[in-house]
Amino acid sequence: MTTNSYVIIGASSGIAKAVISELIAQHTEQQLTANIICISRGKLDIVVDDELIKLKLLTCDYHPTSIDKVCQQLQCFRGSIVRVFICNGILHQNTDEKIDAPVNQQQQLNITPEKRLEDIDAAALMWLFEANSITPMMWLKYLTPLLTPNDTATKCVVSVLSARVGSISDNQLGGWYGYRASKAALNMLIKTTAIEYARRLKHVKLIAFHPGTTDTPLSKPFQANVPKGKLFTPEFVAKQLIDIADNSDVDGTASFVDWAGNNITW
Repeated sequence: MTTNSYVIIGASSGIAKAVISELIAQHTEQQLTANIICISRGKLDIVVDDELIKLKLLTCDYHPTSIDKVCQQLQCFRGSIVRVFICNGILHQNTDEKIDAPVNQQQQLNITPEKRLEDIDAAALMWLFEANSITPMMWLKYLTPLLTPNDTATKCVVSVLSARVGSISDNQLGGWYGYRASKAALNMLIKTTAIEYARRLKHVKLIAFHPGTTDTPLSKPFQANVPKGKLFTPEFVAKQLIDIADNSDVDGTASFVDWAGNNITW
């Protein structure tokens, strides 16, 4: 029997770390074997003291050529991948931190949600699309050949962290131009990929997942206005995400859902 494989991308993020911990806990409790593949831009410090869990830690700078090379390293898992969690993304960036610009130059950018048109910066806007739209799509592109079914992997669910603010029809407040637009673009890419998967990979389900406001560095500057009871722990969100993936139907379409499993309008 083939061991099921799980791929977590952006594995150093708060939600991703919680997903990894929950997967390990579930398989340990049920005494099930699993391959857990964790991919991040930086080194990961994850240790598993269980012979049933095979952990693979990979670093990747998320440029398309690097993503391709990493996926080539995953050929041995072809046909056994049952879950993919794409957790990378950016909302804000401190000015004293350097990031890789889309043009492969080191730049210092002040990325923060825009409150008005005058706040829009072209370089920051390009980076938001690079991180939130293009990078997840590159992972989908290069992972696709690995998602072939086998006898045990009757369903593969690919979950991508999106955001409710990426819903065009739900936008009533405006602002946050770059983040909204890059997540809306991501949603369209997911929805379009699902149409192709319905022809090529009928056992694959694509989910755009809104985690809600989660207590991670991404949301730290914006937590003051979060209603009581609506700031979620990464552990809670991870359990919800895994449960939604486990109970989703492969129906040939993409789903855009929140942490409670409720549908969000595109």
